[in-house]
Amino acid sequence: MEQFAALVRAKDNKPLRYLIVDDSIFARKNLAKMLESFGGEVAGEAGDGCTAITEYERLHPDLVLMDITMPQMEGIEAAERIVRQYPQARVVMVSSVGYQENIVAALQKGARHFVQKPVKADVLYEVVRYVMGDDVLTPQTVGAGGQ
Repeated sequence: MEQFAALVRAKDNKPLRYLIVDDSIFARKNLAKMLESFGGEVAGEAGDGCTAITEYERLHPDLVLMDITMPQMEGIEAAERIVRQYPQARVVMVSSVGYQENIVAALQKGARHFVQKPVKADVLYEVVRYVMGDDVLTPQTVGAGGQ
């Protein structure tokens, strides 16, 4: 897998911490490999929306990657509940169900972005950089007299 320039938190220069939520273990492992290639750390995983909420409360990750279609609680509802309780939460929906209404609903409920499956590492890297904004240091900002 391609190695990307490490993305680190601006506040402490530590790796970004992620929560991966998908009912497919294969999809979670695939996303974890990509995030680790960005210098990130998988803080936790969940297989459904209910567990995602519990894990977010426990871990307070920097970013959540959330599938839409899952058992027990759909990803859009879980994202809405997380963002309602933690307005600073950053949730990116990751789904093969790329219907326009799902994307719009997810964004209206608090998700910050959407990534289509199968996920391409370069696309996910740019989405992470975009969603994290000024809270992430990229190789350009580190070398430009950042911290």
